[in-house]
Amino acid sequence: MKQIINTPNAPAPIGPYNQSVAFNGMLFVSGQIAIDPPTGNLVLDSIEAETHQVLQNLRAILEAAGSSLEKVLKASVFVKDMNQFGRINAVYAEYFKPEFAPARELVQVSELPKFVNIEISVVAAL
Repeated sequence: MKQIINTPNAPAPIGPYNQSVAFNGMLFVSGQIAIDPPTGNLVLDSIEAETHQVLQNLRAILEAAGSSLEKVLKASVFVKDMNQFGRINAVYAEYFKPEFAPARELVQVSELPKFVNIEISVVAAL
């Protein structure tokens, strides 16, 4: 049975979707951007700060569902500028260590919601 999981510790959806959906032992987490949950403000100081906020939002949703970064099976990363790949990867590696890093793609796109620079969605085990 499908279960909707939202948490106030991550940004509220900005459209007709939920933060995550659990089904059959899996958690599907919607794409997260760098919105600071307490203030609702975008964190756009640098690509590093933006990536940290995105990953913190993902972690909050995963933990609210009873999962964790270690249980992420697949990550989809969307960026506006592939030239920031190395800087994004450096932050990403702080959250996903080689021994449990998920499968991943990183794709450059022309625009993202609220004109941010990075969005990440994940699929995790529960």
